[in-house]
Amino acid sequence: MRIGLIGHGKMGQEIERLATQKKHTITHIFTEDKPLWNAKELSDIDVLIDFSLPSAVMKNIETAARAKANLVEGTTGWYEKLSEVQRQVQQSGIGFIYASNFSLGVNLFFKIVEHAGSLFNHFSDYDLFVHEMHHNQKIDSPSGTALSLGKILLKTVERKKEILSDRAASKIEPSQLHISSTRVGSMPGTHIVGFDSAADTIELTHKARNRSGFALGALAAAEWIQSKKGFFIMDEMIKDILRLSKEG
Repeated sequence: MRIGLIGHGKMGQEIERLATQKKHTITHIFTEDKPLWNAKELSDIDVLIDFSLPSAVMKNIETAARAKANLVEGTTGWYEKLSEVQRQVQQSGIGFIYASNFSLGVNLFFKIVEHAGSLFNHFSDYDLFVHEMHHNQKIDSPSGTALSLGKILLKTVERKKEILSDRAASKIEPSQLHISSTRVGSMPGTHIVGFDSAADTIELTHKARNRSGFALGALAAAEWIQSKKGFFIMDEMIKDILRLSKEG
């Protein structure tokens, strides 16, 4: 597979390292100094993988759409323009997959939290929370992964109606789901989903040891999307893989 890599920070470098191990070819690397502007540059690329900056995402997607290049979007912080991106992908006929977190472990964690939420939906004595911790250089807060976890819980727990991601300056409403964040040192990405009652607390935790899980997931998504057309989320890829494994 011929890959065009957008962004060459720590994540981009890890993707490059693992792609080479998997016998894929990185044909182009686009950075802030050498941005992706010209669709003609993508003529020899099977899939683009973007881990750049939120400010560059829309331009990258527009260029990929003009070039008819399939795209794995790993950058977060642009989701307010999701409907615009979806429309552009559908009009151009490219394959596009995005996730707040491409770690395969995290996406399986999403499925576990979804099931847990459906269980606790029937037991109103339990309140819910999401807490995430990251290193002090992370740009967005709360993380895109934490917000995705929050949305899963809103979907599965009927008594929760909205996310509170700011500091709780006073008592919160029972219908609010509080998502809190900590930024400190070199803390690895950690996400905790808790179910709390007067009697006990149950916590589900995912902790990332390194960037390899994210990079491997992004490469798996690139392999999956390269022959597809349409707008997809990581959950659809996971479901498709599980379906194929059952059929196999």
